[in-house]
Amino acid sequence: MSAGPDAAAAEIVVEGRVQGVGFREYTRRCAERLGVVGYVMNTHDGRVRIIAEGTRAAIEAMVPELRRGPRLGHVTRVSVAWRTPRGEFGGFGIRYPARDA
Repeated sequence: MSAGPDAAAAEIVVEGRVQGVGFREYTRRCAERLGVVGYVMNTHDGRVRIIAEGTRAAIEAMVPELRRGPRLGHVTRVSVAWRTPRGEFGGFGIRYPARDA
């Protein structure tokens, strides 16, 4: 997505039982369905970090789905920090901290 006039970006951190339950794949499918680009990755402290760019409406629509999470997960907290979009992503991917940190 290019950084147009309606572009938005957010860093979203999800806490709870969110690793080892398919949360990253769940997030990727959700983002692609909503037209959000960026990435999702596990953090070393057991949380999941998402960098999302798209329209503000699309990112806001993604947040309740992240709160729900995949069937095997249990989300206890979702925090959203709005950022300036950079327009650097061509899609939504899964990153692995050991390789992409």
